Amino acid sequence: MKDLRIVFMGTPDFAVATLKTLVEHNYTIVGVITAPDKPAGRGRKLNESAVKKYATSKGLNVLQPTNLKDTSFLDTLKALNANLQIVVAFRMLPKVVWQMPAYGTFNLHASLLPNYRGAAPINWAIINGETKTGVSTFFIDEKIDTGAMILQKDIAITPEENVGTLHDKLMHLGSHLVLETVSLIEKGEVNTTPQTQEGNLKTAYKLNKDNCKIDWNATLEDIHNKIRGLSPYPAAWSTLVNGEDLSSVKVYAAEKEVAEHPYNTGKIITSKKTLKVAVKGGYISILKLKLAGKKLMDAPALLNGYGFNENAEMR
Repeated sequence: MKDLRIVFMGTPDFAVATLKTLVEHNYTIVGVITAPDKPAGRGRKLNESAVKKYATSKGLNVLQPTNLKDTSFLDTLKALNANLQIVVAFRMLPKVVWQMPAYGTFNLHASLLPNYRGAAPINWAIINGETKTGVSTFFIDEKIDTGAMILQKDIAITPEENVGTLHDKLMHLGSHLVLETVSLIEKGEVNTTPQTQEGNLKTAYKLNKDNCKIDWNATLEDIHNKIRGLSPYPAAWSTLVNGEDLSSVKVYAAEKEVAEHPYNTGKIITSKKTLKVAVKGGYISILKLKLAGKKLMDAPALLNGYGFNENAEMR
């Protein structure tokens, strides 16, 4: 059995589950590297990452470099004398960092690699209508998410799953996969598999305003998947045209309804409790939404105090 000295790198809640699992299994964590504190909110108060908060609560040694190539940071990292580095939801590492430990640096990625390499794998799996996804561990190399694969586990994506619920499932599945990976490294029993670069691989592009906008001319299924795949964050959005008013609206939950209808795509049809948008092959029934400057609410609450013009539409 190898005596492991681990440096852990990560920032959001997704990474905390893995760090917590390693701590609870009594692995030696000689350092935790996370993002610098950032000003947030109206008071611009410095906000600590989820990983920092957890690491500090456990008395772990926390480093927050702004530049991963900085000489003083590299000297500090070397002095920790780690022989394994584990990366979960962090940033791209320079070669001088990932090649430092004797047993390598491995990453946990929330997809079934080689598909969905990139920044938003959980979102894109749902947006693209996948029925399964998973988590993968691999040794880091020069490119993004392309290194030799160690382990993989898959999980079903249910028809009504959104990115919030799937994120939490993958977070816990991933923490166990990391534990299995560390155990293999500890025993010297790791067998890696090169990732294929061939075929029509799907990419997990970084999310932006353009690719989060709902295209109401898309299929009923695709629109529903986009709303699920962006809820609760960052949320699919649309422009609401209501008489002379144009405003942005975010859609957090919806149901799809297959039906024939005479309406133009994007037309809004309301009753006392329902808010539907006509699309090809049926309706998208909006359940939860947020108008610009308003709070998140369900459709009946909105309809109780908001009037829609007879020609109101989503664009």
